[in-house]
Amino acid sequence: MEEIANLFHGFTVVLQPFNMLVMVIGIVLGVLIGVLPGLGGANGIAILLPLTFSMSPTSAIIMLSCIYWGALFGGAITSILFNIPGEPWSVATTFDGHPMAQQGKAGEALTAAFTSSFVGALFAVIVITLVAPLVAKFALQFGPAEKFAVFFLAFCSFIGMGKEPPFKTLVSMMIGFALAAVGLDSVTGQLRLTFGFTELLTGFDFLIAVIGLFGIGEILLTMEEGLSFKGKAAGINPKVVWQTWKELPRYWMTSLRSCIIGCWMGISPAGATPASFMSYGIAKRASKNGKNFGKGEIEGVVAPETAAHAAGTSALLPMLSLGVPGSPTAAVLLGGLLIWGLQPGPLLFVEQKEFVWGLIASMYLGNFFGLIIVLTMVPLFAAILRIPFSIIAPVILVVCAIGAYTVHNSTFDVVLMLVFGVIGYVLKKCDYPLAPMVLAIVLGDKAEEAFRQSLLGSQGSLGVFWSNGLVGSIMALGLLALFWPLISDGLAKLRARPAV
Repeated sequence: MEEIANLFHGFTVVLQPFNMLVMVIGIVLGVLIGVLPGLGGANGIAILLPLTFSMSPTSAIIMLSCIYWGALFGGAITSILFNIPGEPWSVATTFDGHPMAQQGKAGEALTAAFTSSFVGALFAVIVITLVAPLVAKFALQFGPAEKFAVFFLAFCSFIGMGKEPPFKTLVSMMIGFALAAVGLDSVTGQLRLTFGFTELLTGFDFLIAVIGLFGIGEILLTMEEGLSFKGKAAGINPKVVWQTWKELPRYWMTSLRSCIIGCWMGISPAGATPASFMSYGIAKRASKNGKNFGKGEIEGVVAPETAAHAAGTSALLPMLSLGVPGSPTAAVLLGGLLIWGLQPGPLLFVEQKEFVWGLIASMYLGNFFGLIIVLTMVPLFAAILRIPFSIIAPVILVVCAIGAYTVHNSTFDVVLMLVFGVIGYVLKKCDYPLAPMVLAIVLGDKAEEAFRQSLLGSQGSLGVFWSNGLVGSIMALGLLALFWPLISDGLAKLRARPAV
């Protein structure tokens, strides 16, 4: 009951007129940041951080957290309309969101994405409110071995439980691992696969690869398909929101499962991107309409968006309670807290109650107002698809180039974006899935680092991955997912065998 009383006190702080104003401004700025590929929530918050120095810490963190909510919502817009993920965790949303837009269901896809985002974030905020101490203790148990086990589970889920041929999935993933290995080895300090290019010392940036693979690759494919420069019909009827809301309760199990996956991955911390991929893969396997995933299935939008927002929101919990950021955006927010003279950790809940519970209350209101703002703009977003491709394609190219350039302020990144665009085009033409490759680029270096740290700590013994119940159970789930096709075939043969 004490948490509920503190939360109500936080609402009295947030409902002050100035705090409400900065909340709305933050959400609008966040949506714009999420729409622009390459900028991202963390970069956007870092850029806008100086604007908050003259505010009180509570007002400042409310504005920055609402920028985060807006970026979470905005990342789905370009993913669905143009197949260009505005944020890394929006990649899985493109698999079914963009086909829905191409079928004239942009309004339905956007409504499903925004509503699922709201549900995932709301679930995570409730978790933060009620079980913060227990979750903080759980997060302390995750060392390098546990982190690697989570990554291992994500990789195995794609290979064993995906609908694509396992061989093609594995090939695509291996290409991603090779790209993730480029740059400076974080353990030995040696250069790998840079071929004399100083620009590759830090490796391939994930956002540049995604912008090229999905954005440029999609434009090349569209041009090849008969140079169709006609605008697509878009569902701009406001009633589409209500119609979609009537359909979404059918997927309550998918939403609940995605909320749990997202919170677990956000707190552990593995992050929103693997959470969205894992949730999509499991939903694809569990759904009755799994064979339709990738062709415009609304459940394929619900699963990744719910998990990504649950993970992105719950990542703030270890930052507040332990001082350990669970995501890049949480790391930027942590820097803001330190600038304002606040030390995140268990004592923050004791010494700065007004600040902490004001922030948690702003999560509830910011998420709610964010949903209202983006839903009222669904007709506007959907209407963009009515612009002829001959006009919108050059605009997309310019936005992609700006997004790639702003990552490191380097023209070399723009060239890399074009190279990745050609790679994406070739892989799509050969029917190789892009998702495993993207997943490997994102998590490859992190998985390698966790694996090597684990072996260094255990003096080379692989037994470290079975050293306790937590890491052992996660590894077992990974192996189960990897060999699931063989297991399911064996079970089917046993059932088909006539009784003696």
